[in-house]
Amino acid sequence: MLERKFAENLEKFLLHEPRKILLVNGARQIGKSYLIRYVGKKLFKHFVEINLKADQEGDGIFKTVRSKEDFYLQLGAMAGNNLGSKDDTLVFLDEIQSYPHLMTMLKFLNEDGKYRYVASGSQLGVALSQTPSVPIGSIAVQQMYPLDFEEFLWALNNETLMPLIRMNFQKRHEMGQMMHRMAMDYFRQYLIVGGMPQAVAKFVETRDFNKVDRVKRQILTLYRNDIQKYASTYVFKVTQIFDTIPSQLQKHEKKFMLKALTEGARMRDYETAFFWLSDAMIVNMAYNTTEPSIGLGM
Repeated sequence: MLERKFAENLEKFLLHEPRKILLVNGARQIGKSYLIRYVGKKLFKHFVEINLKADQEGDGIFKTVRSKEDFYLQLGAMAGNNLGSKDDTLVFLDEIQSYPHLMTMLKFLNEDGKYRYVASGSQLGVALSQTPSVPIGSIAVQQMYPLDFEEFLWALNNETLMPLIRMNFQKRHEMGQMMHRMAMDYFRQYLIVGGMPQAVAKFVETRDFNKVDRVKRQILTLYRNDIQKYASTYVFKVTQIFDTIPSQLQKHEKKFMLKALTEGARMRDYETAFFWLSDAMIVNMAYNTTEPSIGLGM
């Protein structure tokens, strides 16, 4: 298992925040389900996992659930004897964005207090914006991201380099030529491999950048398929932007030029598509500003 910092956040919430349901938001394939499953089984005697995306594409058992009584009926049929009480049972609703009506129902499940719940989604930003009644007081949304550089070092069994970098930075000391070279070598590896858990695991296993690249291309294909399925009326424009990003980033100026999409393209025509990609956490948008003091003062 790859060690993740978010595991501590998850444990703290489940142990010390019994009055709310945690929604873990993050892009596909960053390890949300695996981490929740690991922590949930560690902390609770009874752990029940429901993949709502698989349910939506399969039997649709939870598609018609419209009351907490209906939910408990289907949950009991699925979990069998693997249900206890609120103190020892965690119900994990994976890919909850597949059923927006269940996000609304979280309020009533939380108030009922029969079990503990945690939910995750890869497009929660999109789903929440389209959910007419979001149970704000009953949920807490936390963002999870791919592995950062320190977690990448942990995966490579190097737990000493980042504390050394941090210490020298805080004291404004030079690291020394040898340590600086080592740090930069690791950082270049991180830039090539990235932080997606499957890619990092493949690199740890093989040290083969070609095999890592194949893993990342599979993930990109998955992202593109998601756009085709879930971008609704914005599919064409979102796909245009997504497919153009690599060539845009190769440019010296590193600016996204709308004219690369189509001649005469204007931001107001593509703004919603950009926001869809951002809400789905597929891209990070960096805004150009000529007056940084305005942003810093907010």
